[in-house]
Amino acid sequence: MSEKIYVIGVGHIKFGKNPDKTMKSMTGESVELAIKDCGLNKSDLDAAWFSNSGWGQSEYQHCIRGQVALSAHGIDKIPITNVENACAGGSTAFNNAFISVKAGMYDVALAVGTEKMYFDKPPRVSGGGIPGLGRMSGFISGTDVEATLNMIDQLKKQIAEGNKQATKEKGKGDKPKNKDHSIFMDFYAMGARAHMKRYGTTQKQIAMIAAKNHNNSTMNPLAQYTFPQTVEQVMEDYVVAYPLTRAMCAPIGDGSAAAILCSEKYLEKTPELKKRAIIVRASILRSGSLKPYNAIGVASTAAYEMAGLGPEDIDVAEVHDATAYAELDIIEKLGFCPVGQGGPFIESGATQLDGKVAVNPSGGLLARGHPIGASGLAQLYELVTQLRGEAGKRQIKNAKIALAHNGGGNLGPGEAALCVHILGKV
Repeated sequence: MSEKIYVIGVGHIKFGKNPDKTMKSMTGESVELAIKDCGLNKSDLDAAWFSNSGWGQSEYQHCIRGQVALSAHGIDKIPITNVENACAGGSTAFNNAFISVKAGMYDVALAVGTEKMYFDKPPRVSGGGIPGLGRMSGFISGTDVEATLNMIDQLKKQIAEGNKQATKEKGKGDKPKNKDHSIFMDFYAMGARAHMKRYGTTQKQIAMIAAKNHNNSTMNPLAQYTFPQTVEQVMEDYVVAYPLTRAMCAPIGDGSAAAILCSEKYLEKTPELKKRAIIVRASILRSGSLKPYNAIGVASTAAYEMAGLGPEDIDVAEVHDATAYAELDIIEKLGFCPVGQGGPFIESGATQLDGKVAVNPSGGLLARGHPIGASGLAQLYELVTQLRGEAGKRQIKNAKIALAHNGGGNLGPGEAALCVHILGKV
């Protein structure tokens, strides 16, 4: 189990509204890009893991999703495993590929994640969704559905009470827009309000995260949004759930991303791959609990121990900023700054491209976009690109160690699934 594992190829299509593209076509694009990136052939792949969350709900493809998507592009016969782990699906696919290559089962493995959330015509949704919750009802499947439905009324009251603060804070009588949004935005808003009350964190500090990520995305041609945002513009956007405005919340989108991993033995036999290979120092998957549990702290500690590193060694990180507040919470729990000090840490510029630890140089979920099953692999694409020194205008100077954090769903007080990966420059 001591053999080193490497990422040798990555692929990533532009995220956004792609009504003319299908699950099959997007999967084919990202896989072709990853194969081209390392100069291999499809026949070199020993196994594949395919991540997706919504294909069953939207178009009835509940089963054999990976076999259907990949066989359309001549990838078949090899072991193909389907992965559904909510927003952590892409990272889980990567983790499974890593473990299998590490165990000596395969020499070359593919991890690919694809999600389609926009359609020319209404999707042929099986079951029709959950009455009264709009088209975002599918996101509830990332929670304990029975428990969530039982608490919806109570949750709505808490959200309404919290949103009353928007009037006091902004002084303009602003009210949340009555638009569909993921229930997770409401969970994050409650967490943000609690953090503000306990530690004195301000809405402006949270807005700084959103502005940073939007501005980073202007240098990422693969991002869904590529326009800049000032802190003031972020704060003046309409309120989704106080203190979160629209600009502080990740959009839905279509997209696909892929990574190809190989064993040390394979790399030694293929020396032309060494120059751009990136070592996987750690890959950790953990699950949540119904009881209070710091999943991020537990998973990141395990990752640091596997890598023989600490949070102070991380040069660049891609974290699961489903909201701007989420990024603040994550960087504290990853150990980049003390718990409760995320606001001042952000305000100091420590997470900017030239800061102590550059966070979400791709634009993160907030601006790069969040096609659920693809997001974790998009994070890894960005980090591999950074460690190779190929990120262009958003390149982090002297980046040697990178960390990816990807959470999925909700169980009890926290994430239902969580992956932390650490990559290193060879």
